[in-house]
Amino acid sequence: MSSVSSNPFAKIPAVDTVLLALEKNSDLAPLPQPLVTRLVREDVEALRESVKAGNHDVPEFEAFVSGLVEKADALFRSRIHPVINGTGVCIHTNLGRSPLRAEVVSAISGVGQYYNNIEIDLNTGERGKRGGFLEHCLASLCKAEAATVTNNCAAALILMLKHLANGERNEVIISRGELVEIGGGFRVPEIMEASGAKLVEVGATNKTSLADYEKAITPKTGMLLKVHRSNFWMGGFVDEPTTEALVALGKEHDLPVVEDLGSGAMIQTDNLAPIPHEPTAAEVLKRGVDLVCVSGDKLFGGPQAGIIAGRPDLVAGIKKEPFFRALRCDKMILTGMQETVLAYLSADAGGKPDIPLIRMISADVESELRPRGEAILASLKECVGLEATLVETIARCGGGTMPQAEIPSLALDFNPSTMNVAKMAASLRRQALPIQGYVAEDRFRIDLRTVFPDQDAEVTKNLLAIF
Repeated sequence: MSSVSSNPFAKIPAVDTVLLALEKNSDLAPLPQPLVTRLVREDVEALRESVKAGNHDVPEFEAFVSGLVEKADALFRSRIHPVINGTGVCIHTNLGRSPLRAEVVSAISGVGQYYNNIEIDLNTGERGKRGGFLEHCLASLCKAEAATVTNNCAAALILMLKHLANGERNEVIISRGELVEIGGGFRVPEIMEASGAKLVEVGATNKTSLADYEKAITPKTGMLLKVHRSNFWMGGFVDEPTTEALVALGKEHDLPVVEDLGSGAMIQTDNLAPIPHEPTAAEVLKRGVDLVCVSGDKLFGGPQAGIIAGRPDLVAGIKKEPFFRALRCDKMILTGMQETVLAYLSADAGGKPDIPLIRMISADVESELRPRGEAILASLKECVGLEATLVETIARCGGGTMPQAEIPSLALDFNPSTMNVAKMAASLRRQALPIQGYVAEDRFRIDLRTVFPDQDAEVTKNLLAIF
């Protein structure tokens, strides 16, 4: 008996024994059985390897099972599901960027659940044009001759480069001040090189002249590229040629001029809030560029996509690129984009489209946010150990757009006395509908600008649950 108990391998539980114990545990997350079995096998095998390596500190069976319950819970929470955004960052990349309007979600649901006419012409019964209606709508919104969509803006840039900068004319001229890094550590130069184009940098980081572009033009030049500084800004001793001047240079040398706007603004942002003006696709095309690309899931307020708009011959050529099929959108993204652009086209002239992101950015602090905040505070009066108030804050656009924009906002400000701020934040993230807030001045805050009004009751419910 003593020899068995002293043998650490004998304390390693069998997989079936652990699975049986987990079946009886009411706290186990509702994961499919194959996932639970895999977790158990991995932990049992890891324990066996640890013992083989000389670690004889084998946990008791109950502790081992409890650890697996926590792992299963963490795995279940990692699935993609709704979260309340209390960060004050409107286009939060880690929280799914721009939320979709209800009508968009409903349309996607119908198209996804049933068959649809994605490539059928219902007038003739013959094969139809994929995304034709959406392309017509986008061209109208961007005031372009033609438009199309890809699965994101980086893909749009790659397609434009592959079509316009290839073969013997594969050089792309770009200012050093526009060699930006986008999310996830990806950089524009790396994206450009992935297309097969050769990057030709001109000017200095802070100053680039039209002469710099002109000197770099050779028989190998395929296009001139401008990249909008949507996620940073430059000030001080800076200078760059106007888009119109660059377009004139391109025409002189028979070179297309392309601009990557990235941010996706389609209306005047300075009319939404006291924030800077962000150029729209229509404005850039009016300046004469041949093609422009923007994101669908940023200021546009739709699903992840890349919009390409401009000259019809270039758009048609891009769509014939073999690589276009690998980067095209599926039926659900096309539907989401279609319903989003319809909201823009249906808005009154000069009015705001019914887009959640637009409503969020333009919400008034005193008439909209403060009454909601006061109602939540009133419902929390019975909370024990929680000091709560309202504080004025600054919200951000986020998503790599408008870094200088400071949107006046209002936040719920909490000072818990029965737990520390980190534990409060963790507890709110563990709720059925998690809340992601932020810590400032050793207090926990939930910015109301990025919380949907119909989520206020859930905010109250979650706070009452932990206090």
